[in-house]
Amino acid sequence: MPLRSSQNAVTRRRFLKGTAIAGGALALSGWRGAAAQEPAPDHPLFVPLVSANADPSRVVHIHDQAATHWDFATGWYGSAVSQAAVNEIVNRGVMELTGRPSVAPAWAALMPDYHAGQRIAVKVNLNNASCDDADNAIDALIEVVNAVVSSLVAAGIDEADVWVYDALWPMPARFYGRRQHTRAHFCDSTGCADEWATLSCVDESLVVHFDTPGMATRRWLTDILYYASYVINMPILKIHGWAPVTLGFKNHFGSLNNLGGDDVDNPHAHINPAVSSYSPDYSPLVDIYCNPNIAAKTVLTVGDGLFGAPAVGSAPRPWHLFGDRAPNSLLFGRDPVAIDCVMCDMLRSEWGLPEAAYDYLRLAKDRGLGIFERGDPFGSGYTRFEYVRVEL
Repeated sequence: MPLRSSQNAVTRRRFLKGTAIAGGALALSGWRGAAAQEPAPDHPLFVPLVSANADPSRVVHIHDQAATHWDFATGWYGSAVSQAAVNEIVNRGVMELTGRPSVAPAWAALMPDYHAGQRIAVKVNLNNASCDDADNAIDALIEVVNAVVSSLVAAGIDEADVWVYDALWPMPARFYGRRQHTRAHFCDSTGCADEWATLSCVDESLVVHFDTPGMATRRWLTDILYYASYVINMPILKIHGWAPVTLGFKNHFGSLNNLGGDDVDNPHAHINPAVSSYSPDYSPLVDIYCNPNIAAKTVLTVGDGLFGAPAVGSAPRPWHLFGDRAPNSLLFGRDPVAIDCVMCDMLRSEWGLPEAAYDYLRLAKDRGLGIFERGDPFGSGYTRFEYVRVEL
């Protein structure tokens, strides 16, 4: 396969002992790849090789006004998406992100150790979904997933190696039923899709350790992340409300086996600035992301800004910043902090955000997860990382 390169076996125990995770830092460069084997409880934890050809300090924003055509009133917004336009946005996005002239070398830069049989987990956001979902509350769009899988396939990657999942929510028929790649695996929490996003606690590396006395319950990530060699995170551009945003970090609430009750043991109580258990010096979002099955495997974040919404259960709304139309945008980045910064700034510019919306990003930067900066995605841009905006 064209994406294969040299690898270095690293056992899970050696990885956990040898990295700076015990001290709270996870560098986003310098990971080495472990030999891929059929996963077993004691298999080496695969740590992707980071290539200089996939610059972690770059965030790419691709805008194409032709991507959607909904009037914000008639029918379901998901029926007003151009698959062809989204395909072009995704292909252009990965090429701009990596500086490569076509999709095959672009994906090779993002996943240089890939070979057939290695799994690629794709985390989507179905927070408002049901199996027979029929409302306009914003959720993941299948067109973005179709486009990413099509781009991977064009690069020589077997679609059967792709595992699309949400471990906390069902996968609607209007999402799952419109997939273009039937050999890819679609997994959810209820069996509405073809497979379950299993939560069998197959390996201790999946345990999330929360660094606060209020979070006593051990929680586990879905087995899909353990068996995956690579992760692609696909959040939606939306405000949550009291969270206050749902972007790349919070998207992994949907990778956990449970969120607990309504007391302080629930992670939600620690991301809501309006409650007493909240602290600007702590975020469970960062503890979740620091798990090596997420931080060490995530090679790409694709922010779905085709529509965007001002609240967790809201329908898409027109954006004044885009001429009272949909944003018609996808964002691409390898640095999870930088891309969430850009998406936060976009939401702040359109609808406003409390200062606390940025707390988790400062904390993530302090844990070595990426670059933090407040900037202007519609004007002066950023100085600490490269921000590229492309009009199609």
